[in-house]
Amino acid sequence: MKIAIMGAMVEEITPLLETLKEYKKCEYAGNVYYEAEYKGLELVIAYSKIGKVFSTLTATTMIEKFGAEKLLFSGVAGAINPALKIGDLIAATALCQHDVDITAFGHPDGFIPEGKLFIESDQTLLSLAKEVAMQMDKSLLEGVIATGDQFIADEERKNWIAKTFDADALEMEGASVAVVCDALDVPFFILRAISDAADMDAGFNFDAFLESSAKESAAFVMKMLDKLAV
Repeated sequence: MKIAIMGAMVEEITPLLETLKEYKKCEYAGNVYYEAEYKGLELVIAYSKIGKVFSTLTATTMIEKFGAEKLLFSGVAGAINPALKIGDLIAATALCQHDVDITAFGHPDGFIPEGKLFIESDQTLLSLAKEVAMQMDKSLLEGVIATGDQFIADEERKNWIAKTFDADALEMEGASVAVVCDALDVPFFILRAISDAADMDAGFNFDAFLESSAKESAAFVMKMLDKLAV
């Protein structure tokens, strides 16, 4: 089985590469892909760069060029749900695009004709993730993740997204990856660690958090690979 593992930033895949130790690099379409083997699984790992366009390109390449049969995405997100605190993990049950607006033509926010407003994650991979969370004694919230090509720091906009899409978290790649996987019939799983929330203080160090959360997320993904290898 061939598994794709994606992040948006290099920091999000570095701990995985350090864990695997041995891999080969392939440069393609302006990006670098890392191929490795783990317990009989073939892996292709890459960071896409930030945003929907780059993540679409990377996910498509992983499936069409490298033959990935499942895709796992690990990264950070901002909280909308007040129950989420910095460092919490959330697994997407469904994803939507909060920055799509053709309401002038009578369509709801986030909807594109011949597309889907929400794309649901693979239930088998979600169940697997819940098993891993129990095994690691970690809390894993499930919920809707909203994606857009904007870093949202405005409270009014966050509240609008929460109300319009019943969303729990915000990021910039998940829904585009979901669109690709849904169209190409590839099961996918999106894991996010909360990087900013309503309770954050001025002393918060994002770079330090990114490094620590990447290590935790990598450990979680490796445990999922252990179960997929059985």
